[in-house]
Amino acid sequence: MPQVLVVDDDPHIRQLLVFALEKAGLSAREAEDGEAAIAAVTREMPDLVVLDINMPKLDGLEVCRRLRAMGDLPILFLSSRDDEIDRVLGIELGGDDYVTKPFSPREVTARVQAILRRTRKPAAAPVTAELLSQGRLTLDPDSWVARWGGAEAPLTVTEFGILKILLGGPSRVFSRDAIIDRLHGPGFAITDRTIDSHVRNLRGKFIALGAHDVVETRAGVGYRLGPCLGGAE
Repeated sequence: MPQVLVVDDDPHIRQLLVFALEKAGLSAREAEDGEAAIAAVTREMPDLVVLDINMPKLDGLEVCRRLRAMGDLPILFLSSRDDEIDRVLGIELGGDDYVTKPFSPREVTARVQAILRRTRKPAAAPVTAELLSQGRLTLDPDSWVARWGGAEAPLTVTEFGILKILLGGPSRVFSRDAIIDRLHGPGFAITDRTIDSHVRNLRGKFIALGAHDVVETRAGVGYRLGPCLGGAE
């Protein structure tokens, strides 16, 4: 049973979300602030964290930074409607999605389940038959590992999903809406700017490995896979 850690300084919100998640068949536990969240993850790694941005002691952005230093644990941010800058920063730090307050517990549960579905590994199959590649880039959907040459790229769930979409149609330009539909399903409420932030993070991680041509931008249209040979875009 997937385990979700709910982090919010409002006990009512924590209890509401824990109830909704457990009703949906998930295991949920609580942390009342950022410090408690880090301690909880250190004790037992959950499958996903629902993380409020505005909290005392350690805010959600700092918690995200520390969790990203520990690994690629999926993160769903909770934020106020007027905190667009914080939401964008959260995505840039590696958050997989966000929900604005006030929210519907059903919406949070649906987004949690969508992220968990993307992290769930498929049934055993020959790994070699599942590999996707172009140039020096290789993607293994079974193990959720992306490699540039022999080096592994530390991608988040959403970044991996975007790269998989582009590799699935290497000559095609995907609009932001098309990427959103394939990641979350049609009608999912998320902004174009969020996709741009994920792509920017994705590029940055490959640039750090010497890859400057993994994702190409088509102005006014969207994104496509680059030649993945190591040169500049």
